[in-house]
Amino acid sequence: MALYEFATDLDTPVHPVSAPDYMPVEQLRALQLHRLQATVKRVYENVPLTRRRMDERGVKPEHIKTLKDIALLPFMKKVDLRDEYPLGLLASPMNEIVRFHCSSGTTGKPIVLANTENDIHVWQQATMRALAMFGLRSSDILQVSYGYGLFTGGLGLHYGGEGLGCAVLPTSGGNTDRQLMLMKDLGVTAIACTPSYFLHLIDEGLKKGIDFKKEMKLKHGIFGAEPWTGEMREMMENVTGLCAHDIYGLTEISGPGVAGDCPYRCGLHVFEDHFYPEVIDPDTLEPLPDGEAGELVFTTLDRTGMPMLRYRTRDLTRIIPGTCKCGRTMRRIERVSARSDDMLIIRGVNVFPSQIEAGLLSIESVLPHYHIVVDRQGDLDTLEVKVEVTQETFSDDIKSLEALRKRISQAIQRIININAKITLVEPHTLPRSQGKIQRVTDLRKKQ
Repeated sequence: MALYEFATDLDTPVHPVSAPDYMPVEQLRALQLHRLQATVKRVYENVPLTRRRMDERGVKPEHIKTLKDIALLPFMKKVDLRDEYPLGLLASPMNEIVRFHCSSGTTGKPIVLANTENDIHVWQQATMRALAMFGLRSSDILQVSYGYGLFTGGLGLHYGGEGLGCAVLPTSGGNTDRQLMLMKDLGVTAIACTPSYFLHLIDEGLKKGIDFKKEMKLKHGIFGAEPWTGEMREMMENVTGLCAHDIYGLTEISGPGVAGDCPYRCGLHVFEDHFYPEVIDPDTLEPLPDGEAGELVFTTLDRTGMPMLRYRTRDLTRIIPGTCKCGRTMRRIERVSARSDDMLIIRGVNVFPSQIEAGLLSIESVLPHYHIVVDRQGDLDTLEVKVEVTQETFSDDIKSLEALRKRISQAIQRIININAKITLVEPHTLPRSQGKIQRVTDLRKKQ
């Protein structure tokens, strides 16, 4: 792979771990097909649910002769993992399982993912490639402020960072004062956490009078696990001076490290030698060509503990056609800024929280802390957006606040075509999060 020692049009040397990112496309497709065929065979022989569904379609493992034949396979959804809880989707004997991870069970039983030693290795390698693509090297100090334990975020970035040779600081979430102290005293150069928690760190640091650009050595922020907008990225970079990177993953597929953005920021490269992406029409379930937006679907190509065939993520995106300037041959997906599960239907209009966020952050004096409240009065849906503004702004006269409220309302209405009630609140009034933040309260569900 000496041919790819340096990325196209970049002066930064490519880390050796990134060599698979530049695999010739023909070789990549052959590898994907080989791994897909092996995975389908493993699942068919070991997972009764998938075998039954394939039999109902008249599909056998030997029918998968090309990558396009993946469309013959049935989909998997989160409800399947809950229905088959805890180990109904296991495709390896228990003596080969070395670790479990679980996602939240707030809406019922949690989903359980069983990992073999192979799965952990694949996951670590993918995360290492993401970190290397972001520009991290063995000289970096990586503070991992994702939650550890059942959640995949903490351990995923921890092992990826250690594999790359970084010095890892496993702070997990919470204890913000200590997080800031260690970040400063140890000279942390990279932080990994949810974007909402990093906003909280910024918020608390500014309250303490910390100048992030002068007093911290942060160069990289690795953010994921929740949708965040380009406006949010710009704000974080302006305040702290770091480069904010988008890392994508989900527990059902492995965890963080499924995809990430390169320095050109023209989409997230999927490490598709391990995770095969499709985009489908969420209504017809038909595959869509590259460039068309729909629901993201993943198939794990070499996962052995609990392989996923055509798992519907509910994330909305598109596969970006063409090649990237960085030279990577791995396909790109557009940044995921919305999930179909997060969509609100208000007065018959489809509304995503990220749209409201984009409107808010386009207004000067507005802080990136907000909460959306949806209610119903009689037969009419109502939308209220509570948003923090700077202390100087909140101290202004009533006339100035009313003018700001009007500007915010107009900015949101231009995007979603709905008139929202805007409630301006003082800084540090709205709840903060040490993990994934809840931006919406839908009171209609309680009526």
